[in-house]
Amino acid sequence: QVQLVESGGGLVQPGGSLRLSCAASGSRFGINTMNWYRQTPGKERELVASITRSTTSNYADSVKDRFTISRDNRKNTVYLQMNSLKPEDTAVHYCNVDELLTGRAYWGQGTQVTVSS
Repeated sequence: QVQLVESGGGLVQPGGSLRLSCAASGSRFGINTMNWYRQTPGKERELVASITRSTTSNYADSVKDRFTISRDNRKNTVYLQMNSLKPEDTAVHYCNVDELLTGRAYWGQGTQVTVSS
């Protein structure tokens, strides 16, 4: 069973920055793809960014050139550096990972990001 612990959310003014972290533990086989999703009330959860084990990354159009996803495979940790934040980035952000070999997906508990003046 893989456990995910997220940190780094909070309140920031428009134009500010935040860095989210998500540490995975408990996997016998290692972690494959690591993703960040976000969700606002009444809307579906959307994929923000993903990064493969070989560090190929992809981003939603809405965050390209503002957000950067990275990972440390030794620590099984994924990061999301969020710059030039906008009020529309306000959401609960969730970490999601796929386990190697089993393909099982796991979710973090979510961390609130609020962008407001």
